[in-house]
Amino acid sequence: MYHKWRVGVVIPARNEENFIGTVLSDIPKLVDDVIVVNDGSTDSTEEVASNYFEEDYNLEIIQNHGQGVGSSIDRGHRKLLEICEKPFISVVMAGDGQMDPDDIEKLLYPIINGEADYSKGDRFIHPKNASNMPKIRKLASMILAFFTTLAAGQRISDPQCGYTATSFRVIESWNWNKSWKGYGYPNYWLINLAKMSWRISHVPVKSIYGTEKSGINNVSFFFKVGLMMAIQHHRRVFSKLFSKDINPHIIFSFTSYFIGWIAILPWTSTDLERTLVERGIPIYLIVLVSWTAAHIFDRLSVNVSKELKHNA
Repeated sequence: MYHKWRVGVVIPARNEENFIGTVLSDIPKLVDDVIVVNDGSTDSTEEVASNYFEEDYNLEIIQNHGQGVGSSIDRGHRKLLEICEKPFISVVMAGDGQMDPDDIEKLLYPIINGEADYSKGDRFIHPKNASNMPKIRKLASMILAFFTTLAAGQRISDPQCGYTATSFRVIESWNWNKSWKGYGYPNYWLINLAKMSWRISHVPVKSIYGTEKSGINNVSFFFKVGLMMAIQHHRRVFSKLFSKDINPHIIFSFTSYFIGWIAILPWTSTDLERTLVERGIPIYLIVLVSWTAAHIFDRLSVNVSKELKHNA
């Protein structure tokens, strides 16, 4: 127990025989339960984890049969929901040793103090500022941060960091049937947490890189995750537009977004658009201003929804 909260750790692991033992041995004493989710490993990951014994916490290994990292994390969350007394927090750590166990406490604080429902690591606000992150990963993270910020309606600077802590309240309410199963899982969660008006806290965490290798195909990843984020963005906005807790900001956001599309589509136009073009204002500037306004109103709407949810 930690400040009267039970703490569980979910470790998705696929072919991590060289790292899983160290990860398990470094789990801090404040943790009560550890769930290792073996995602179809073809090496001795499960054997190494099974032979590990630790008196300070309960260790359980469950199988996921190669269904993806997102699916593995979901399995771990749901397992903790079964075995943990409330209140509890589910922390996600990678099985490759890229996450510093000393950062767990920092992730727990915002939830325990009632400031957040979901706490996520951010390597770019850490004092070392992810200085050891490979350049290609840093560039990819920056691009994904921009689009995740748009899709979630709030500033996200390190969306791909999977080091997170989640309140049992979120886990109880999550739609597991629709949850994203593979890479891009953190982006999906951030967008849908915003959709459900849960509060997100960003915590500086250390980035660690060694000999581990990523299994991500960059082209496929960007296409699939980009498409997913675009779809989830529109679902989030439309769900708020037609919800009972609709606020004026989302109406202004939708209107601005719609004006941008009217300007960009060749077969649609308005008197306002024609007047602006006649005065020498290019179409791309009209679209840029309209969609910037849409995003600003969207952010305001997200903030209002969170305040209404948690001040009720």
